[in-house]
Amino acid sequence: MRGVKRVVVVLATLIVVLVVLAFVLENQQGVSLTFLGLATGQMPVSVFVVVSLIVGMLVGPLLGVLFGNRGSRRIQ
Repeated sequence: MRGVKRVVVVLATLIVVLVVLAFVLENQQGVSLTFLGLATGQMPVSVFVVVSLIVGMLVGPLLGVLFGNRGSRRIQ
């Protein structure tokens, strides 16, 4: 059973990598991003999307750890 799980995980990872690779290759148009008066240079659209995905994947769980336990306190 462990071998089947390992194969499924490897296949799922491979599919995700291929989808990300296809996304990056299809979105090579150069754009400049301006946010709160700060501007970036010309970069592909995929760079901004992938960086925002990574930041969201880091910030989301961090906020869950910081603020997630507030609702589970017991009143005695």
